[in-house]
Amino acid sequence: MNRDRTHFLFLNIGHFLDHLFTLIFATVAALALTREWSLSYGELLKYATPGFFAFGVFSYPAGWLADKWSREGMMVLFFIGIGFAATATGFAQTPLQVGIGLFVIGVFAAIYHPVGLAMVTAKWKNTGMRLAVNGVWGNLGVASAALITGYLIDNGGWRMAFIIPGALSIAVGLAYWVARRDEISAENTASKSAAAGGAAQTFDHKGLLVRVSLIVFMTTAISSIIFQATTFALPKIFDERLQGLASTAAAWLQAHGLGGRADVATMVGAFAFAVFAIASMAQLVVGSLLDRLGARPVFMGAAAVQLVFFGLMAGSREGWALILALGFMLGAFGQIPINDFMIGKMASGAARARVYGIRYVVSFTALAAALPLIAFVYERWGFDTLFYVLSAAATVIFVLVSCLPRKTPVASAAVA
Repeated sequence: MNRDRTHFLFLNIGHFLDHLFTLIFATVAALALTREWSLSYGELLKYATPGFFAFGVFSYPAGWLADKWSREGMMVLFFIGIGFAATATGFAQTPLQVGIGLFVIGVFAAIYHPVGLAMVTAKWKNTGMRLAVNGVWGNLGVASAALITGYLIDNGGWRMAFIIPGALSIAVGLAYWVARRDEISAENTASKSAAAGGAAQTFDHKGLLVRVSLIVFMTTAISSIIFQATTFALPKIFDERLQGLASTAAAWLQAHGLGGRADVATMVGAFAFAVFAIASMAQLVVGSLLDRLGARPVFMGAAAVQLVFFGLMAGSREGWALILALGFMLGAFGQIPINDFMIGKMASGAARARVYGIRYVVSFTALAAALPLIAFVYERWGFDTLFYVLSAAATVIFVLVSCLPRKTPVASAAVA
């Protein structure tokens, strides 16, 4: 394996671990601490809130440090810092200590997206596909968190669910430092000389960059709300609308000796997992199309898919609901790499990590806003109204994206 492939593998492992660490507590709280500490699930979740807050807010400082000091060095700090934070959390004796540990995990977790994605978009030409592959690794971290954490809880206790991944991350960080220590020194020197240079931009070019940047950040906020609303609510949607299909599937599995104790809840979870797994692969298709067609037509296509399937989902049940849900999730997952692709093209190398930092502050703030939206709409009008709201949001994205130039503008000082 050559150095470039090794470097890309390290960055992918980092994305996997980043999402894994941020979700360990969700399973620990549900399966272990409610019994061990005699606290309700809702009471425990409040201790996770500061960590998710840090995950978003500290993205910009992480990007700023990466641009001013060293992106490679920040990746070492990410691996080792989040590893030590997770290990320390595993030794917590009170909910407050766990909350402090989760906050520190969030601070280090905030490093990955602005720094790792800045490196992916700066180093390789096939940016769209690289972002897509990297995104799939992140999705695997999300999908694996409950599975890995549950296994460690059953085979070592909840503390091991923090300590073992923490020790693994520290080991990966040390390996990354050994593999990239020459680049860390060289990058630090290069960043200083890059800061002194930089080509001037014309007024028209600056205006175009500003217009596109506004569209990028507006669509980032809206698409983040759509993504959070769909991924969070889908199990509940299926629980309401796929009861007949789930019952039939569970009965068929049991009749053929394949299902064991399969019941409706198990099948609803299986349908949700299947939709997420299939839809996440849409990023690979979108990544390839971005490299060939550019951002505007691909983004308009993803938005169009969502506005149509969300609109059709209202009132649908059973098999149709499953098919339509797969349709809008393909659009929701598929759009993930598009804004990162455009930022990678537009942001100068010297400021790329900071721009990604701003992007993820916007994104994670919008993610937090999606949960109250779901609760407000669902409690008053139900999921059909939520689908219409999400279809309208996708329509807004479609209109905004139609205002993009056919070719994404590139910063004139695109120093990697």
